[in-house]
This record gives sequence, structure tokens and C-alpha cells, in this order.
Amino acid sequence: MDRIAIQPPVNIPAVRAAIHHFLERARRPAILEPGEPLLLIQSDSLSLEDRPGFLTLNVWDETRNLVRRISGVTRSERGCLALAVQRFGGRPGELQLIDLAHPRHGDHERKGSRLIFRERFRRMLERELSGWRMARISSDPDLEHTLSPAFPRALLTRGTQAIAAIGAPPEANEFPAMLSFGLIWLDYARRLHPKLTITTLQFWAPSPVAPLLSFYLPFFDPAQARFTMYLYSDEDFAMPLDPNDYGNVLTSLEPCRHAAPLPFTIPFSEALPVASGEVSLRVAGLEFARYKNGRLGNGSAALSLEEAQAIAASLHAMRSPDADSQTLIWQQNPEAWLESIVRSNLETVEASLAVSPVYGQVPAIAAQNRTVIDLLAVDYAGRLAVLELKASPDLHLPLQALDYWIRVKWHLDRGEFGKLGYFPGIELRRDPPRLLLVAPALQFHPSMETILRFLAPEIDVVRIGLSADWRERPRVMFRLVGAERPV
Repeated sequence: MDRIAIQPPVNIPAVRAAIHHFLERARRPAILEPGEPLLLIQSDSLSLEDRPGFLTLNVWDETRNLVRRISGVTRSERGCLALAVQRFGGRPGELQLIDLAHPRHGDHERKGSRLIFRERFRRMLERELSGWRMARISSDPDLEHTLSPAFPRALLTRGTQAIAAIGAPPEANEFPAMLSFGLIWLDYARRLHPKLTITTLQFWAPSPVAPLLSFYLPFFDPAQARFTMYLYSDEDFAMPLDPNDYGNVLTSLEPCRHAAPLPFTIPFSEALPVASGEVSLRVAGLEFARYKNGRLGNGSAALSLEEAQAIAASLHAMRSPDADSQTLIWQQNPEAWLESIVRSNLETVEASLAVSPVYGQVPAIAAQNRTVIDLLAVDYAGRLAVLELKASPDLHLPLQALDYWIRVKWHLDRGEFGKLGYFPGIELRRDPPRLLLVAPALQFHPSMETILRFLAPEIDVVRIGLSADWRERPRVMFRLVGAERPV
């Protein structure tokens, strides 16, 4: 005999009282519902009507009218009242009354936009993958498993087969971020659903971003999964991109102009030639002057040798390992300090590399605010090595490094480094560059092994962990190949 589910009666007076109590206390009330834009509530734009067995909420503005059956209060806290509702057709759901004047209102507004895009993403997936069942979709934060709320993630199934998908909202501009979170999502979904065979990871990105992301995909390991990229328009029309189209790498390689040696010395400083033909003068990574064609200066201001020496001595007093670590100068740009240490101790960091020449930010990467330091070196066998340096944990370090590695490989494949004056007198091998990730040993992000496991075998990756006192006495604490974990 079939059992009939009996819904508990709605306590209409209690629900009505909870709503009125919230609205009386809220200074900027609004309604937040998944898939719908935020709707502000004015004093005369809300009505509550008693119906047999439920309460009807009606809210409107100049362009919209929202009507929902309220079946109960699911959560009540300062600044938020969550209500169980029924949409048209009897579909259950939840909406929230929120106070935008509450300190967390920014989070509510961001959450609202994320929920809107999550529903857009759902509709695009259901339209393009009509033969698959939506088993899971979420934009909730999951710090334990390093999953960002900025990129909704989904799992679609058909029998025991499954597809993992991740979407970038229209405003996304952090190129490697979606790729990092997508790889982490694929790994987590496989562990969460061991009985499913998840063979594909789909990346969905808006029109301006998708082509820029697609050139990463040929450098993911096809033995790990099938990686595809979908481009969607403002109208949510989607089309797959060919990940084998490795033809639009936005990169430039300027001719290397070799600087003449400095005719003087400045204690406590390092003199680094740069591609422009100038010499950059730095103390613990911080540049304080440049020299070219007999002129010593800082920007448009000329400096005498005595002035430059005084600046270097002052910087050294504030930016040495035993100086006050609470000052702004000591804390400023730790990556630049790490670069200085690595350059000065390159044989300790990686004995196979020639100590000179070593180039910084070659090739140039335009229009990106990078917090990592890129160095390009060569080993004694003539093979290029890309060094990515980071002084603090960075989840996206592997894909930021991959971005730079792809550009270096692009120019290497075309023989451009030698033609443009780099590595004079050295015959460069055409083997893919090595990739060295260098950071203090305790500052590698715990999800890094997961991401590295998905990189193509041709990418020879080594992680080099330095001692905690790297500013004073750098020592290599571990050297890990690929996705190896520390012992």
C-alpha cells in the first residue's frame, strides 16, 4: 500500500510575524533568490495574503513582480531571514530576505550575482548536454576542498559515465583561476563518486576570455581526462572551442640589448642588466636607480654616485635579514627579495644552471598583474629553464608557471632567442624548457600536487623548497619532481 506524505500545516501567523519583525528592523531590505536578480523592497511594494494552508508573498518594483507561496521559516539570523517557498508548478525552493545595510551586505550582493550565474550555467549545460542528468551543481564555498564560490561547478551523469564542468562568470578576468579550480573539482568529484567514470572536464568561459584560456588545454595530460572548452555569448549561446588550436599565443620577445659593465660600484647593491640595455640597481630586490650611457638616475631625476650610494646604504639598513621585519620597506615585495636571493645563490638552488646570463620577465606578458617572479635561465647542456618564484602560498602558481612556460616554448620553437641576442654564445637545445617552482618549503599551497598531476608529461616540473631563513642563509629543504609529495 502506498504511503501518502502529509505536509505539516503552515503556522501562518508565526511566518507573517517573522517577516514583519525582519522588515521592521531592516534598513535596506531586499529579496535574494537563486537565479534571480536582487530585488529591493520598498515600504509600499510588498504584500502578504493569507490563503488556505499557506501565505502568499508578493513583491514588485518598476520592472518585476515576484509571487511566492511561503511554507515556513528555515533560518533566522541578524540581517537575514530564509523562507521555504513554492514556485509555480509546486517546485520547492528558498528565498532570503536580507538587509543590505548589514555589514555582510556585500557578501549577499556577491552571492546574489553568483546564484544568478549558477542558474544561467545550469540552463546552458542542460541545453547543450540534453542527454545527461544534472546530478550536482553548486556555487557554495568549500574551503576544505579548495573550491571557490566564484566559479560554479557541476556534475552531469548518464548511467555510470559522468562529466565534470566548471563555469567562469562574465566578469571573470583571472585567467588561470578557473583552470586551477576546475582541476581541483575534477579530482574531488572522482573521490566523492568512486563508482562513476568521470572522463571529461569542461571549462565554460565568456567570449572574451575563452580563446585566451583554450591555449592551455593542449598542455594538460590526455591520459588524465578529456579537457574541453566552451565559449558562451551574452545571450548564453555556447559553442565548443578546438583545444588543439595552438595558434594565438599573445606574447612578444623584444631584442636583447646588452648593457656595458658599470664603471663604479655601489656597496650593498646588485647590478642587473635588463633587456632595454639599462642596468637596474637594486637592494634586496628593490630597484632604486638605473644606469645607461653614463647617466645614473631614478626616473626623470638624475643621481650623483654619492646620492645613489647613500640610498643603497639606507635601504640595506632597513632591508637586511636582521632588520626590523615590521617595517614597510622590509615587508615590501618579498618576491623581489626572493629573486635576489635565488640569483645570488643559483648554484645552491639548482646546480645544473649556468649562473649567467639569467633574464627576468622574458618574454614580456602584457596586461597581467603578476605577483610571481619569472626568470629564464639555461643549464650547462643548453636546455632552457623557466623559474617561477613565490614567497607566499599561491594556489595558481602551477598554471601561472604554465602560462609563462608556454610562451617561452613558443619562442624557442621558432628559434627566436638566439636571433634576438639572448644567451649569446650558447647553442640552445630545442627540448621543451624545464620548469622550476621555487618557494620557501612551507609556502607551497597544499593543492599544488593535485594540479601538477594533470600537466602533460612533456612538462618537466621540479619544486624546490627553500629553508625558512632563506633571506639569511638559503638552503634547499626538498626537491620534488612533478606531483611528488614531501616525505
